[in-house]
Amino acid sequence: MAKMTKSQIIAALSDKTTLKKSDISNVLETMTALAYDEVKKSGEFVVPGIGKLVKVHRKERMGRNPATGETIKIAAKTVCKFRVAKAAKEAVL
Repeated sequence: MAKMTKSQIIAALSDKTTLKKSDISNVLETMTALAYDEVKKSGEFVVPGIGKLVKVHRKERMGRNPATGETIKIAAKTVCKFRVAKAAKEAVL
């Protein structure tokens, strides 16, 4: 089964609400920008009923080069993760 594209999501939301596609598109773009700003500033952004986007710091660790088998050091870095809400897990699974 294929994933929904952004335009398919916008069309589906437009069909289920009284809003125009352009209004829904603006809401999605604004929500995305808000999520990026909030994660950058406070470290997390919650989408009620779906989950939250969080900024996580990974420690330095040892890894292995798959081509040569050589042990290498992987530097510490900050990554972005999405944690699915319990209600979403229960509804889907």
